[in-house]
Amino acid sequence: MDEEIKGTEAVSLKKLRRHMEQALKPDRFEHSLGVAYTAASLAMRFDADVRKALTAGILHDCAKGLDHEEQLKICKKNGIEITAFEERNKKLLHAKAGAWLAEHKYGITDPEILSAIRWHTTGRPGMTALEKIVFLADIIEPHRKPFAYGRLDEIRHAVFEDLDRGLCLTLTHLLEYLRSQSEELDPTTEETWRFYCRDEQK
Repeated sequence: MDEEIKGTEAVSLKKLRRHMEQALKPDRFEHSLGVAYTAASLAMRFDADVRKALTAGILHDCAKGLDHEEQLKICKKNGIEITAFEERNKKLLHAKAGAWLAEHKYGITDPEILSAIRWHTTGRPGMTALEKIVFLADIIEPHRKPFAYGRLDEIRHAVFEDLDRGLCLTLTHLLEYLRSQSEELDPTTEETWRFYCRDEQK
């Protein structure tokens, strides 16, 4: 990861890696590396931009070193819309705060990368290839334990075979797990499931 992104980005991946190692707890940093390399592998498999995948992967959790109140402060101070669900649930807001940090602290200006970071927790209807790749890499990277994703081996296989099929399988299993735990469901994730999976269920 010591190359530099060409074109509009001139941010050293080696430098980003050092920043993340300092900003994140060790297990979170290892997860971020796993996401970066898995995203790069998916990018190679599906003919997407490998450098963008690496960058979005290494930075996707860049706001995880901040507590929820700090993430809220970043969003409110910078006019970033926060849903009532995000105010209540601490697991999601780091995506929006992270996209802001990626741009304003780490110098990323490429909108594709920033959008992939922004949507990596919930997905969204009509995702770009890079957004799908980072969303899925976050779930299937090698350090990820099955927990919510009991069919993780099946999901990994499906993702590398067909990105949209893997996405649908992932979303379906995730929503089933959250319902089984009586957890509140994020409306955006439900919308994403309907967009990609409704026809699959017929």
